[in-house]
Amino acid sequence: MRVAVDAMGGDFAPAAIVAGAVEAARTLKGLTSLILVGDEAAIRKELAAAGSVPELVQVRHASEVVGMEESPAVAIRRKKDSSINRAVDMVKHGEADAVFSAGNTGAAVASTTLKLRTLEGVQRPAIATVIPTPTTPFVMIDSGANTDCNPLMFAQFAVMGTIYSREILGRKNPKVGLLSIGGEDTKGNEATKEAFKILEKSALSFHGNVESSDIFGGVVDVVVCDGFVGNVVLKTSESVARTISRWIREECRRNPIRILGALLAKGAFGTIKRRSDPAMYGGAPLLGVRGTCIIGHGSSSPEAVKNGIRVAAESVTHHVNQMMVDEIKKLESVA
Repeated sequence: MRVAVDAMGGDFAPAAIVAGAVEAARTLKGLTSLILVGDEAAIRKELAAAGSVPELVQVRHASEVVGMEESPAVAIRRKKDSSINRAVDMVKHGEADAVFSAGNTGAAVASTTLKLRTLEGVQRPAIATVIPTPTTPFVMIDSGANTDCNPLMFAQFAVMGTIYSREILGRKNPKVGLLSIGGEDTKGNEATKEAFKILEKSALSFHGNVESSDIFGGVVDVVVCDGFVGNVVLKTSESVARTISRWIREECRRNPIRILGALLAKGAFGTIKRRSDPAMYGGAPLLGVRGTCIIGHGSSSPEAVKNGIRVAAESVTHHVNQMMVDEIKKLESVA
């Protein structure tokens, strides 16, 4: 298994990226090569600080970096030798099986889509984000790649999300929900109402419409929406979680009794933090392209990078792309 890593992408690159990649090389089975793509001098400096580095870790120089705030389209066209472009090129030319990047999400989507193209039958690729809940995590697709979608795209997202949930998260028969403003099939815009009809006839385990207030309750395993709505839900959820965490810390420090109570509940707080930590899921796959691309959070820690590389390898070994092609062909007859 060969994974190309955009070593310069992310808020804490290249330090966190290199550290996570080295840990992945040390602990993950099945990896044959891990190629760190980016500024060779900067990467080798971090490798020297990491101590003993497995031989499977390699370095591929790239002279340019796409910044987190740069326009993806402009950056991809003008920065041909950027680390994300070179990493995706390795997959395109058969030098790597998958790519991981915690850099500019738009640039990763644009580069992967333009260079690798979409799978047979897939209209548009989509970002699938794994979101933790008090019970089991669910997959939300799309989380930001497509702001406007037609009914068939929604149905294809449901197929791709189902396969990812089953093969990577281990759900035996994932339940699919279409995110809308009500549970009735008459609720939603024209695109979601037409998508409902397609999904209802499909072989998927379609639960029906779900409202945003239900998605964290474990009702479904896959939540389908367009990228505009998905990205708003995702960032709102992250903001609410941070706000509640800050409130809890402030209130626990208000007097000695609360401080004592917080110390007694330290173990519970630690468990909650671990269960809700996105680092354990590694990153969000861009599903529907001819290759495997995992997009990490910009603030990815070494642990998140390691798990992102793990998920990339698992996606390849589970042959999720071929499954998507086969299932989308079946969906076309229904649509």
